[in-house]
This record gives sequence, structure tokens and C-alpha cells, in this order.
Amino acid sequence: MTPICLVGIGKIAVDQHVPAINASPDWELAATVSRAGTVDGVQAFTDFDQMLAETDIPVISLCLPPVPRYAYAAKAIAAGRHVMLEKPPGATLAEVHALADMAQTAGVTLFTTWHSRMAAGVAPAKAWLADKKITGAHINWKEDVRRWHPGQAWVFEPGGMGVFDPGSNALSIITEILPMPIHLQSAELLFPANCDTPIAAQMQWTENVIGDFDWLQEGPQSWDITVETSEGTLALHDGGARLVTGGTEASAGADREYPALYDRMAALVQSGGSEVDVTPMIHVADALTLGKRITVDAFHF
Repeated sequence: MTPICLVGIGKIAVDQHVPAINASPDWELAATVSRAGTVDGVQAFTDFDQMLAETDIPVISLCLPPVPRYAYAAKAIAAGRHVMLEKPPGATLAEVHALADMAQTAGVTLFTTWHSRMAAGVAPAKAWLADKKITGAHINWKEDVRRWHPGQAWVFEPGGMGVFDPGSNALSIITEILPMPIHLQSAELLFPANCDTPIAAQMQWTENVIGDFDWLQEGPQSWDITVETSEGTLALHDGGARLVTGGTEASAGADREYPALYDRMAALVQSGGSEVDVTPMIHVADALTLGKRITVDAFHF
């Protein structure tokens, strides 16, 4: 098994990354880096530079918020380590491109992960749509920020992306399954009076693709994408875990989003390749460039 260091021991690391690593035949969780979080039985550092200096762990998985992630990734690449980036892979497009160039020069792997693309229904949805004429699509992505990011104020600070933090999951799916590219035509972004990132958004793309994103959804959460075609409707529910075509639900299999990411990282390291895709981030950047900003009531956790 290959030793790996997990950096940023917060909710997503504890809920998803640690179990995926521990269950994998490819990886050994050899160390963590975090200001406060630890994993039982695993060597813990509070300083990233110290970990790089004192260990030869070859692979680093970064679960930090987007803004500080570039500096950590750049240091890891300079130290000859392979790097895996939690989504979204950075705070800006330019810094992800810069990391890709650094990784290529250093001869190490860089993997920009989009976990929702690994949802069980996504690959079969892409295959089903491949030869279809698309007549429209609708993203309905609505969840409760207080439930999924309790007290995490960074999501509403510059670079935190606001509703596009979960919304990028939907964007990663729609850009994966559609057989043609789309680009944004218009958007309305709702910014709480005390926040620097949007809490809701309505978006319109080419090919009659629309999206509704909301971070104040109480009760049942909505992670749904429907695609209309000349040969019927395809629907993905539960963030891509459930696939319905022609009114019939397919047997999509078990949820392996994060295990599948670590499987892919193992294959990339083994082959000496990288996988860098910023397509979902392009749509976020386009929304922030083109979208009409609407101020709404202040938000408080």
C-alpha cells in the first residue's frame, strides 16, 4: 500500500476521505495535517512544512478550503509529492492551471477531483445520452447550508464560492453527461447583505439548459438533474446516485464516489499521469462575471 497524507481534517475528510482511504487496498493513511483535527492511530502534524520535511510520504490529499489550497499544493509539488485536490480544486482558474504546469515540470501527478462525477448513475447517464438529441435540461440543486456546513463562515468569504460550493457538484455532472458543450447566457445571483458569495442562483445556458441553486432549502434536500431528449427524459436523483430513463429506474449500484476517486488517484500515480479539469469552475466564473447581483437579507448560522 502507498502511504498518503490527508491535509485538513474537517467534516468532509472525516465523513468521506478517511473511510475511503481506510477501505482501500491501495492506500495507507500515514499522516494528517490539521490545526485541530486528528485521526485515531495516525501520526498527526499541525504544520505542513514540518510534515514535508520529516516524512517521505509520496502522496498528499488536500481537503482544505479553496483559498489556502494553492499554497499547500505548490509546496507539495515542489517537494516532489503527488497531489490530490478536493473540489473545487482552487479559488481561481489561473492558480489551478499554474499547479498543472508545476506538476508537469516536476513529473508528479495532479488530480482535480469531482466526486459527484463518480456517483453511480453518472457514467450510465453519459452513455445513454451520447447519441441523443438534447432539447433541454434542468438542474435543481437545493440544500441547507446550516446542515452541511455548520458554522463554516469561510463559505461566504471571498473565494468560498457560496452556493457554488455544492453547486459545482451539479456542474461537474452536467458537463460530464451532456454530449455537447454549453455556455452561460444569463444568471441572477442572490447575495446576503453581509456575505461576499451568493446563497442562491438562477442560471440559463445555451441548449435550453437552466439551473436553480439554493442554499436555504429546509426539509428534504434536492440534488436532481433532468435532461429532455428527442427520445425521452433522463433523470438523475440524489446527486447522481439514482438514474431514471423512460420512467424506469436503473440499477445503479453502490455509492462509491470517494472510493472511486482514490481508485483513480492510484491509477494515475501508477501510470505517471495527471487529470486536471476546471470545466465546472469555468461555469462558476462565468456566473460571477455575467450574473446580475441581487442583495437579499443578511445570513446568520
